[in-house]
Amino acid sequence: MIKDNTIKKIMDTTTLPEHDSENNSGKNSTKEFWKELLKLLIIAAVIVVPFRLYVAQPFIVDGASMDPTFRTGQYLIVDELTYHFKAPARGSVLIFKFPKDESKYFIKRVIGLPGETVAIKNGVVSIVNADHPKGMALDEPYVELPKDDTETYTLGQGEYYVMGDNRFASADSRLWGPVPAKDIIGRPILRLLPFAIWPGDKTKEDSI
Repeated sequence: MIKDNTIKKIMDTTTLPEHDSENNSGKNSTKEFWKELLKLLIIAAVIVVPFRLYVAQPFIVDGASMDPTFRTGQYLIVDELTYHFKAPARGSVLIFKFPKDESKYFIKRVIGLPGETVAIKNGVVSIVNADHPKGMALDEPYVELPKDDTETYTLGQGEYYVMGDNRFASADSRLWGPVPAKDIIGRPILRLLPFAIWPGDKTKEDSI
């Protein structure tokens, strides 16, 4: 009996302080956890929010106007920074605010640059500019669904003529005119499923 009591007492005197220590340690650990979490959230807000607002943001393609280059449901990360420092090139893909309703965002390809004349005859697109005063037809391998349009449009300063790769089903500059530079959001830098870097970019192939 004495042995049992002695053991019991020893166990009591050794476990009670440890229990208090564990409680204090647990409280400290919890405080540290929330403190570190708060720091992480603040750091994330400082880095991610400006990045999201001014550098890159996600978009989801909705519609068939850029088939087969981009299809409905594809997820894009869009570079919003580059065009603050340089102008879009012919053949690049743009995300921009729809000039007729700036609450909507469109995705199209740059065809005509400021000051140029875009001449379309039976679906063949030619560009008239200082380097090609007689016009030069564009090679457009990305167009698999053509349309036999005929029209001519001369762009002013800060205006871009854009068209969808699916010419048969795209509402673009042929219908509602050019895109002002102020409405340009950026260009896609990543596409997920299928994954691609600089998806749809044809600036080297189509520049003239």
